[in-house]
Amino acid sequence: MNTRPRSLAWDATTAIEALAAADTALWVWTPSEDQIRFTGATRPLGLGPLAPECSGAGFVASAMPQDRALAEKMLKPQDEGTEVAVRLRMRGAETCLWRGVWLEDGLRAAGVVALEAKFAGGDRDNLTGLLDRRGFLARVGEVLIQPGEYELVVGDVDRLRRLNEALGHERTDLVLSALGSRLAAAFAKEASPARIGEDEFAIIVPKTGAHVSYRVREALEQPLRVAGFDIYPTVSIGAVVVEGGPDAPDPAEILRRVELAVESAKGAGRGGSAAYGRALESDSLSRLALEADLRNAFVRGEITPFFQPIVNLKTGAVAGFEALARWRHPRRGLVPPDEFLGLTNDLGMMNDLGLLMMTQSARQLAEWLDRHPLAGKLFCSVNLSVGEIERRHLVEDVERIIKDSNLPRGALKLEVTEGDIMRDTTRAAEVLQQLKAVGASLALDDFGTGFSSLSYLAKLPFDTLKIDRYFVLTMNKDEGSAKIVKSVVNLGRDLALEVVAEGVENAELARLLLDAQCHYGQGFGYAQALPAQEAEVYLAESLADGTAPLKQRSA
Repeated sequence: MNTRPRSLAWDATTAIEALAAADTALWVWTPSEDQIRFTGATRPLGLGPLAPECSGAGFVASAMPQDRALAEKMLKPQDEGTEVAVRLRMRGAETCLWRGVWLEDGLRAAGVVALEAKFAGGDRDNLTGLLDRRGFLARVGEVLIQPGEYELVVGDVDRLRRLNEALGHERTDLVLSALGSRLAAAFAKEASPARIGEDEFAIIVPKTGAHVSYRVREALEQPLRVAGFDIYPTVSIGAVVVEGGPDAPDPAEILRRVELAVESAKGAGRGGSAAYGRALESDSLSRLALEADLRNAFVRGEITPFFQPIVNLKTGAVAGFEALARWRHPRRGLVPPDEFLGLTNDLGMMNDLGLLMMTQSARQLAEWLDRHPLAGKLFCSVNLSVGEIERRHLVEDVERIIKDSNLPRGALKLEVTEGDIMRDTTRAAEVLQQLKAVGASLALDDFGTGFSSLSYLAKLPFDTLKIDRYFVLTMNKDEGSAKIVKSVVNLGRDLALEVVAEGVENAELARLLLDAQCHYGQGFGYAQALPAQEAEVYLAESLADGTAPLKQRSA
């Protein structure tokens, strides 16, 4: 006897019964046959007179007059994979949602249709109750069927990540929920307020003389109190004006344009605003091209270190160099660091840049030490990028680089910022000790700009302090800056640390630093960052003359 349990199998009859019970129907549209077929609960959806099949013209004629343009658009052939999301009202029925997708290279489309009430939660953001991104795109498509000018506005809540860090996700969700309610209250339902991203709200309204962006800002930037905290939101706003009608752009394309405007607004700082224009396309395409070029630049060897001299203030001799990343673009020439370092960080390639800089700088320093024995204990400083001290295998990489280049201990100097240290002082101390053990020397960069260093400085294995250039540049004009420089130099000497002053622009500043007993100077008064070949010429001439050339005064 067969004792196996029977499995529940779906057959065509079962599927049709389930669809009918759910007031849902399936539809298949084949343009080449001019035929749309229906299966399921066609009668309550207003499709009874059309079932089981009808022509495209019959389908359009059965739609309410104001929705016939939408029906025609739904039947228009699209590329395979294009989604269908349309609200239609057939004669004698309520509004229905049509969902589906184009198949087989766009030869046919298929999907489901149900009363809008059945899909009520499908297009809604769970947190705010507003339309979600998908629902908003569908709504924009419906709106733009009608001719006329429309304005689509997006408000991006500034510093949402900071809110999450300070309040936690649950309290931040309360903030976002309140903002959604305020936006909905500020505009009529026809504006279709939506939450289209974690921190983005959107509306679409007919273009009038009213300042829609101001209304969005007014709705979203009112202060609110959450869990005992006073919150003062700010938003960056982007807007685009678009012409409705048969030639209206695709909703996704419109949203892409307005989000370009949002990015432009954010670039201007908190609470900025911008309107879409062709210039933004140029900027965006330029950035996209630059991103691709930057990725390839690492492979093609276009990123190289330039070397800025660091001079012994007492003897005037070149003591070392700081390696600074430069990009020799094949068409644009030398790309300024402020144009590509931020982009490198955005692409998540700062660790790659750090490893490249350490490797090339160590190799170059080894060559100079071999060719110029009179240079003595020449060193080269390389900046660790933000967060690089926490990178896995950093210590192993530094050990390998020093070993492969056969550098003496301490010749490769790694510069770390105070911010990197303060995130996790205990862990940072462990990594710094390990770096010191494998032969690197260590410098604390931009000392004097933070407020936490003194309590930890004696416990961390630094060899060098670098005074921030601002204090050096102003020490001959500002008594406060002069006192800070002298205090840092004295602190360094008390802790047996060498002190490097950045921003030495002329002989007067060098003299003041020497009077303060500062060890080293670095700045444009000696030289800017130089390509390796020019840096070697500078080193050789300094060795021959016995001192590095120094400008008498700033240009």
